[in-house]
Amino acid sequence: MELRQLEYFIAVCEELHVTKAAEKLGISQPTLSLQLRAMEEELGTLVFDRIGKRIALTEAGMILLKYARRMVQDRQNALLEIKELREFQGGNLVVGVLPAELDYRITPLFIDYHRNYPKVSLKIISSVEIPRLVLANEADIGITLIQSPDPRLVTRPLYSESFVLVVSEKHELADRDAVSLLELKGIPMVMYPSDFMGREVVENRCRAFGFQLDVAVETTTAPSLFNFVRSNIGATVQPLDLSKSLNDPTLRLITIEDHTPTREIGIIYRADKYLGFAARKCIEFIEHQLKRIK
Repeated sequence: MELRQLEYFIAVCEELHVTKAAEKLGISQPTLSLQLRAMEEELGTLVFDRIGKRIALTEAGMILLKYARRMVQDRQNALLEIKELREFQGGNLVVGVLPAELDYRITPLFIDYHRNYPKVSLKIISSVEIPRLVLANEADIGITLIQSPDPRLVTRPLYSESFVLVVSEKHELADRDAVSLLELKGIPMVMYPSDFMGREVVENRCRAFGFQLDVAVETTTAPSLFNFVRSNIGATVQPLDLSKSLNDPTLRLITIEDHTPTREIGIIYRADKYLGFAARKCIEFIEHQLKRIK
């Protein structure tokens, strides 16, 4: 059985549609079907149940998929490691970063990293779906909120920080130094959408105490969010360091003194993927620089 056949097989498993898989692979549908039949003949069993135009994995197919992914990944790891021998201190690096981290904390670190390793071609993706990007091999490493453990990923903690209530200088709470978590109940809020991880951290803490935020406005960008807050449309709950970095005299940062929402940020990468020179040095560099900042 050839690795090419395994790659074809994986593509069909992902699409569960031979024609779509052929288009994804850039080959004809008859060619792909022929390769699948040849593979099944060699195995002596069917790997797909064909139900009209739909297909589903058989039990044998599920076993093959588990090992096929491992074999294809091992091949890619070997090629990357050999390539690294030829292009020492070079190569490509794709990093997925949460938008807020990219806006105020991580970009300066990437600038310094590029100055130290100018031969590395660096691509940065701003996204709220960092684990998906890493697992799909669309990013080599990711900087994201640490969530429940995933055995497919290695997680290296970077830092943690608390959330604060941010209000306009005109807000009724502007003179307060601190509030309790329960005082957030009923305050009109401006927040990122619910699929943003930081929003979920805050909402989960509020739900644990029996209430939900009263969200008046949702927006996906930091400049828009804080403009709404400046205009006293509503308050917001955001990470302390991000809020302080604005250095805006028209905003007030108020401590949440009990049951404070906190978030943990870390670097993630696939446990089964070879970590090349560029990725290793990037992780080491970011960890070292953040320790210096602390």
